[in-house]
Amino acid sequence: MLRFVLAAVFLGSASAASLGVVYTEGGMVEGEHKSLGLLHSMDVFRGIPFAAQPGRFEKPQPHPGWDGVLKATKFQKRCLQLDFTQTSTMGSEDCLYLNIWIPQGTQVSTGLPVMIFIYGGGFLMGGSQGPNFLDNYLYDGTEIAHRGNVIVVTINYRVGTLGFLSTGDASGPGNYGLWDQHAAIAWVYRNIKAFGGDSSNISIFGESAGAASVNFQILTPHNKGLIRRAISQSGVALCPWAINRNPRAIAEQIAKKVACPTDEKLMSCLKMVDPVQLTLAGPVKLKGSPEDPVVFHLVLSPVVDGDFLPDDPANLFPNAANVDYIAGINNCDGHMFTGLDVPSINQPFHHTEPAVVKQLLTTFTKDKGEEAVTLGYQAYTSSWGDKPSQETIKRTVVDLETDYIFLVPTQTALYLHAKHAKMAQTYSYVFSMPSRMPGFPSWMGADHADDLQYIFGKPFTTPLAYLPRYRDVSKYMIAYWTNFAKTGNPNEGESSVPTQWPNFTSTNNLYLEINNKINTDSVKQRLRTRFVYYWDVTYMDLPTVNSTSPK
Repeated sequence: MLRFVLAAVFLGSASAASLGVVYTEGGMVEGEHKSLGLLHSMDVFRGIPFAAQPGRFEKPQPHPGWDGVLKATKFQKRCLQLDFTQTSTMGSEDCLYLNIWIPQGTQVSTGLPVMIFIYGGGFLMGGSQGPNFLDNYLYDGTEIAHRGNVIVVTINYRVGTLGFLSTGDASGPGNYGLWDQHAAIAWVYRNIKAFGGDSSNISIFGESAGAASVNFQILTPHNKGLIRRAISQSGVALCPWAINRNPRAIAEQIAKKVACPTDEKLMSCLKMVDPVQLTLAGPVKLKGSPEDPVVFHLVLSPVVDGDFLPDDPANLFPNAANVDYIAGINNCDGHMFTGLDVPSINQPFHHTEPAVVKQLLTTFTKDKGEEAVTLGYQAYTSSWGDKPSQETIKRTVVDLETDYIFLVPTQTALYLHAKHAKMAQTYSYVFSMPSRMPGFPSWMGADHADDLQYIFGKPFTTPLAYLPRYRDVSKYMIAYWTNFAKTGNPNEGESSVPTQWPNFTSTNNLYLEINNKINTDSVKQRLRTRFVYYWDVTYMDLPTVNSTSPK
């Protein structure tokens, strides 16, 4: 009995390794230490400022620091944004904070790989902690950090009008949210060693607008030497919603709503307007149609400003030549958007007419005219036969929006990364775990954002809400993602994986299909080649007949 007691005391003390107070460039911080069982624990720091409260429509500035010990135990407010009703706001202008999760064993961890997560939300909404139910936050880094033995960081950045309004000139260059992300990455690079991290091994990963942001961050020259690896989940800089090519029109539209002039005094006036009114003035549309799809209204987004983005993103991939890169999509990524544009796809007793495919193509290819519609319709309906079923038609509509909004731009980004890569590796994937949302069609695959619950390990933190197969796919994703963060190869690291994921090249076009049944047959080739060819070659080679296309 005595030996048992002594062993328990020894093990208890052995598992109590903790950072305690950490010295950062701004001052001392103290987080929360929580046990994860014998020999394992986690240090969590919530709400560390990485920059000062930003000036309106200005780049972030260094934080002035603080006296004493900052208690970093609570998430800070997200950046000012519209709430879910779109009629009010939440958050604050004082929002440039980050959170850190550090796994601990019997000794304090040192030299760990670092994974920085950038949230999505259409550049309009989101926060470093994500949505939550009680104390269960979506972007809690505990499971990734613990299972993968990596440090996880989540960051805030400005969104909506305050983050991405641009006049298209020096008076309001835009991209403030991207500058916030850069400031957070640079802060981590300078300070993470004090938390047990390896500043030479920083990976960034993100979903949707966060995934496009990841791509922007490895394309900008301002991050040279800061980022070792990157993962884009459902979004790249080439997506049609990721760049606003006519920002002045949106700035003037917002100015009129808040009674500001649209001449050279526009920005000086906007800087004096109440921030809540500015946020409410941002254009948001959540009901679309085939003639006016929702994706065309995601217009508060990054711009080619000549500084953060000195050129069109497609021309900046040489800047990522030494950054290992994973990019992929969910196989029904476009479903969320299609449901807003064509509600009948989710209504089993409502027909979706074949003409919807032609209507969407007419909208998406407006700049190329009728020939683009004809060739596109042939490509998307070639397997229909004489009497296509409603399932066939509805799936085609979802596939079309998935291709246009996510899949084709992602494949193009992978080609460009592989083409310019020097020492870096490129990996492609499709996530296909069927959506768990009730009421969706039986043929549904993985909807937009369905992957987040798995990469953040929710099947483990809320086990009663998930079946064992969901824990399998979560385990696989965390293993691939954290191995990649450690070594640049998703197959090599501390975590075992169900099959080897080969790298993507412009000739082999290999990708991994990720679900709960990963095996050697999950490695596939040439993802939707016919449709990628239509958009990247056939469509692009057609003459432009209408230069006023929405995108």
